[in-house]
Amino acid sequence: MKQSKLWTKDFIIMFFTSFFIALVYFLLVTTMAVYAIQQFNASESMAGLAASIFVIGAVLSRVFTGRYLDTIGRKKVLLVGVLLFFVPTLLYFNITNMYLLLLVRFIHGVAFGISTTALATIVIDIIPKERRGEGIGYFFLNHTLATSIGPFLGLFINQHAGFTMIFIVCTLMSIVSLVIPLFLRIPRSVMTEEQRNSLKGFKLSNFFEKKAVPMSLMIAIMGFVYSGILTFMTPYATEINLLEAASFFFLVYSIVLLISRPLTGKLLDKKGDNLVVYPSIISYAMGLLILSQSNNSFTFLVSSVFIALGFGTMQSCFQAIAIKESPKHRVGLATSTFLIFCDFGVGIGPFLLGAIVPMLGFRGLYLALAIILFLCIFLYFSLHGNKAANQKSYTKAS
Repeated sequence: MKQSKLWTKDFIIMFFTSFFIALVYFLLVTTMAVYAIQQFNASESMAGLAASIFVIGAVLSRVFTGRYLDTIGRKKVLLVGVLLFFVPTLLYFNITNMYLLLLVRFIHGVAFGISTTALATIVIDIIPKERRGEGIGYFFLNHTLATSIGPFLGLFINQHAGFTMIFIVCTLMSIVSLVIPLFLRIPRSVMTEEQRNSLKGFKLSNFFEKKAVPMSLMIAIMGFVYSGILTFMTPYATEINLLEAASFFFLVYSIVLLISRPLTGKLLDKKGDNLVVYPSIISYAMGLLILSQSNNSFTFLVSSVFIALGFGTMQSCFQAIAIKESPKHRVGLATSTFLIFCDFGVGIGPFLLGAIVPMLGFRGLYLALAIILFLCIFLYFSLHGNKAANQKSYTKAS
């Protein structure tokens, strides 16, 4: 039987639209705090807010975007999002005070939330159903590439050309992400009158998809753990004299993901959820365990391999499962629910974990996080794993 084509024109357009939007985000997030301090003499807390208020705007917009994707239409919401994403890149050139910068960053974050939620939903409509795990894995490689390239590009341009050039590059990339979606052909979401009526009003179910909550809860915990790596990697590496190795940590992480994600996506489609998820949780936990005990560059970088095979795999797999479990006419809500939980976990992690570090130290923190991940094996079993195993047994029996 011939496989349905995955890398269609529309899929490629979606991939690069998402890539350039993510690239702008990572390029700016690594330089925005420095920009606020140098340009406006901002305190460290205000400079941090200039970076994080973007995420606050993104989370708030996701709450509403999922609903309107299923009612107004996918392409309209996407085009509004990418247009709104382009406008703030022009405003950065004329910012005169710290409060205006915070406002522009918030608007930019709102636009990012709308655009990325729309893209993550639309791509589900484009990917053949029987290749959904593989397709989502490939699609979110754009984010992996942006994670590697964006921070490097931001620091390089800032060092050699300054902030104005950063804003020029971001504007050009935003123009690309604004223009190429115009050539998309998006399948129309067909809804019955009853389904449309069910999305009217301000009920909680009109903003969140309950069937996506189990996997959303799982990714929130995984994101919470990952925030501990993002936030405390540099001070931990400094403490154990492995700062040079730390500079390669996320490069190794990205390379492993580029190789593994397409393979794990295929496994999810062909062999089922549990065969991918259980090893991923164990790999993630082992990565944290190795990281907590690292004394040399080799073990430090080996931990990044296990963490990539764990968290990096679960990001795309949990989303594919959340979409599969949700009603077709509520895919937009399922996507936004998943992304909101993910953002929440990553966002609240640094604050809560920062309070634990003085008590446990960095090694103790990563060891505690590894234990939490091992316990998540039982949480996944109760939320979905047992059901997935029963479904597979029923399918074999049929």
